[in-house]
Amino acid sequence: MYDIAIIGGGVGGLVTASGSAQFGAKVALIEKWKLGGDCLNFGCVPTKTLIHSSRIFHQLRNAGEIGIKISGAELDFKRVMEHMREIQARIAVVDDPERFRKMGVDVFFGEGSFRDANTFLVDGKEIKARKFLVATGSRPAELTAPGAETVDYLTNETILDINELPASMIVLGAGPIGMEYAQTFARFGCDVTVFQRGGTILAKEDEELTSILWKVLEKEGVKFATCPSIKKVAKAEGGIALTAGYGDGKPEKTFLAEKLFVSIGRRPNIENLNLEGIGVKTNRAGIVVDDTLKTTVSNIWACGDVTGMFPFTHMAEYEAGIVISNALFPLIRRKMNKKVVPWCTYTAPELARVGLTEAEAEKEYGRDRIKVYRYEYKEHDRAIIEGATDGLVKLVCDRRGKILGAHILGADAGNLIHEYTLAMNSGLGVQKIAGTVHVYPTMGQIVKRGADQYYREKLFSGLMAAFTKFWFGRK
Repeated sequence: MYDIAIIGGGVGGLVTASGSAQFGAKVALIEKWKLGGDCLNFGCVPTKTLIHSSRIFHQLRNAGEIGIKISGAELDFKRVMEHMREIQARIAVVDDPERFRKMGVDVFFGEGSFRDANTFLVDGKEIKARKFLVATGSRPAELTAPGAETVDYLTNETILDINELPASMIVLGAGPIGMEYAQTFARFGCDVTVFQRGGTILAKEDEELTSILWKVLEKEGVKFATCPSIKKVAKAEGGIALTAGYGDGKPEKTFLAEKLFVSIGRRPNIENLNLEGIGVKTNRAGIVVDDTLKTTVSNIWACGDVTGMFPFTHMAEYEAGIVISNALFPLIRRKMNKKVVPWCTYTAPELARVGLTEAEAEKEYGRDRIKVYRYEYKEHDRAIIEGATDGLVKLVCDRRGKILGAHILGADAGNLIHEYTLAMNSGLGVQKIAGTVHVYPTMGQIVKRGADQYYREKLFSGLMAAFTKFWFGRK
């Protein structure tokens, strides 16, 4: 009998397995394919490697703007993809099954399902445990438009298998995955058109910042098309034809591209586990859990993408720590902090956020109880020096300076967001950041500059401004 059995070898499962084993628990780890999960095999590692390669290529092609002439810079796309796989292999070392076996974890490969709340069957083998964690992750949502089954469209999984750069590509979906791949392939030289419903990209982000990013991507050659529905897809000479519908009697329009990349959401990997058969409640988003990550069955937890809450590797790692505490040490009852969750979309410029958007804060608190402070990258010395002036820091606060949300569009936003995250998590107001000395000239100082806007408003408007003018004898 194991103390805990973990189903799924992604980040959530691996962190739980290693942490539990180090505490001395008897641990089983079950994975149907190979360890590493979506992050290593299809997500963070390969995509950020490709983004890095495209950024270097983009910089080389534009180096003439700063007086560096480079001739003969050519893209070897096959080598780019080989490099990406080499990086995967290097990082995969830490996910080697033997490493976990040396920790004392029993690793099993194969597909299986629950027989009851204490028994999981893997290829006919019984694995019994007092506690279970389901961390089976998610997969790309399938395209259901008529004709989808007749074409070989790409997803974030299958696109990593190609070795030739397509001349043109339609990206269906304007979420983080779609936007990152759209810019990356456009920078490589592919003719990219992004299709999205509604008039915005990255719909979960602050629209003021996404509108700026949209314009930046357009300058780089990414095209955007808005359509309410996809009527059909079909094979066409030289690639794939996508027919867009516009409704209201407007004519349909057909677009052609060599490749179709589909990124229209994620689906939880919960089929065939017999979760409902043992009483674990699920919905379309995934497995239903409470704030302790416990499911509707008292000895079963779930974490990571399979819950449908926060589809980020860093959240799977964070949630794994909560599971370890709550599953192995029942007197400890740790709960998730859902209000202070940072994330980043790795376009260039990056778009990072933590907390509420302006619209969300207005809805929750009321317009008269919030203040919004902005600081543009084009005003920042280091951003000017590095030619990275596209961007905006936007802080959403209450009237006392408590940070309700922080949003950064700009160079290095994914790193810069952490100071705001720490402040929010520690209950520190925007005044504390403004009052902290930051090194000049760094990008990190832009965090302080954003916070400085709180005092700028206090000092140079309202009663304080009137008093200082009176004091110095100015009208």
